This record gives sequence, structure tokens and C-alpha cells, in this order.
Amino acid sequence: MRVVSLLPSATELLAAIGGEHLLVGRSHECDWPPTLADRPVLTGQRTTATTSAEIDRQVREALQSKSEDAGADQSLYHLDADLLRDLKPDVILTQDLCEVCSIDLNTVRGIAATMKPEPVIVSLNPKSLDDLFDDLLQVGEAVGMPDEAHETMLALRERMWVAREHANAYVEGPEIAFLEWMDPLFIGGHWTPQLIEYAGGRHSLNAPGSKSRQISAEELLALMPDRVVICPCGYDIKQTVRELNTLTEQRWWKLLPAVQDDQVVIVDGNQMFNRPGPRLIDALEWLSGWINDRPELIPLDFPVRPATQRSDLPNSP
Repeated sequence: MRVVSLLPSATELLAAIGGEHLLVGRSHECDWPPTLADRPVLTGQRTTATTSAEIDRQVREALQSKSEDAGADQSLYHLDADLLRDLKPDVILTQDLCEVCSIDLNTVRGIAATMKPEPVIVSLNPKSLDDLFDDLLQVGEAVGMPDEAHETMLALRERMWVAREHANAYVEGPEIAFLEWMDPLFIGGHWTPQLIEYAGGRHSLNAPGSKSRQISAEELLALMPDRVVICPCGYDIKQTVRELNTLTEQRWWKLLPAVQDDQVVIVDGNQMFNRPGPRLIDALEWLSGWINDRPELIPLDFPVRPATQRSDLPNSP
């Protein structure tokens, strides 16, 4: 069995069931687990922007061009068709949930149709934790490891229930604003509101299963969040800190209760929350530990830090 994964979360699912040895090619964003670094890379990013606002502009322009000219190649990513054919995969793992996040499904299908034999394409489109568990089983079935996938699914579900049981269903939890992008402001969607609710919080700006959406500063102010999670999609903590002033320099920022109470944290969006893979359970455990003051639930070395700490201040030691 030869597997190519063009989706980071799918790569993590494959590795979680013990199928890492089957992977013969990956996307440029498939960076976990680190032991996969030697596998050939088949994709590349076409956007060249370096700031949140610039990335947003380039993405919107590409998507607009694509909608106006269906025949134009306006994908945000490049797929090396020759290398894909050379690797001769039996299975290709990809997605059709978000054309901003990964190579689009039609591109993959077009290239696969020219290959002999034509590989099986497994497209994953999760919107909830239940969908994540289904995806795990689907990957296991596709690569000939259904039993391993089932065992992994049961273990992840057990961790999910342990994390959930610490939330008090009879007490209204804190209002959480989960910022998936800083400039412009985007609020988290898909599985993120569900994770927050499972952990005992509220996420009133978006419902479970809904897409991430842009919000205004007025909407965020009206919410008056008790806590804020800054977790830009694809950004690590250093990248987020580098652009944090896009939030902190706004006049309305200090009016948020979460800011006044020092309840704002930065989470590594490249690793956690934004990839619908096994580490969503790590994210849920962290949320439950943070919201319910149960530090023993938080995974070791979970990539989170306060939004304000002395090392970020000018002339700090």
C-alpha cells in the first residue's frame, strides 16, 4: 500500500493508527509527526504575503478570480503532477472542506484521472468531532488498517469524555471569543464552537458546524467575552506575537473584559485547533483544563502562552 497525503490532518490520522510507514508523499504543510520530514513534498504555496492583512487580500483576490473564470487556474497551491504520477500511490488523502487550507479536490481528481492505475481518492470534510472519528475509520479502511483505526478511535473518544466530564452543565460557562484570524477579525467555526461547549464555555458568535466567519470589532465588543483565544490558522506562536499589535493597538481592545482580567492567550494555530486530526483532543483537554481550572487535564507542552508577558515589552531582559 502506497499513500500520498495532501492534507496535514489526514497525515496525522494516518500516523495515529500506525500507518506512517505507508506514506510515500506529503503536502508542504504535513509537518507532524516530525519523523515524516524525509517524505517527498508535492505541494507549494502560491501566495507570497507575510502579514495577516496581505494574506487575506491575496486569498480573496484568488478566490474572486476563480469564481469569475472557472477555467482559470487560480488555486492557492501548486501540485506537482509529475511527482505524484512517479510516486504511484494506491490512495490519495485530500479534502474538499476549505479551498484556502489545502489543494482543491478537483485539481487532485484531474491529475488522478490520468494515472494508471487510478488511485483511490479519500476526501475528508469534517465539521465536528464525530466527523473526525468517522474520518479516522475511513482512513483506516482505505489503507487496510481498519482494526488499528477502530482502536485509535476508541482511545480518542475515551479522552474526549474524560475532558467533557469536568464541565458543569448546570453553570453558565465563560463567554469565549476564539479568534482564528486577526486582520481582519475571523471567529472560529466548524468543530471549534463544539470544543468550547464541550469544555464548559460559550461561543455565541458562531454555532457548531458553521464555517469560520469574519466579524466586526463592534460584534466582538458587544459579546464582552470573558476570555479570548488568539489562534490564527496556520500561525505559530511567534508569528502571532509578531502581529499582535493589530489587536492590541486598537482603541476597543482594552475595553474587552478578557483583556482587563488578563484572560487572553495565544495558541499555536499551526498545531492545534485548526487541523481536524487527533490533536483536536489535545485542544479539548487544554480547553477543559483552562476553563475549569483543572491543570492536570492539560497535555504536557501544550503550545499556549499569555498574550502579554514581560518578554514582549520594549527593553525587557
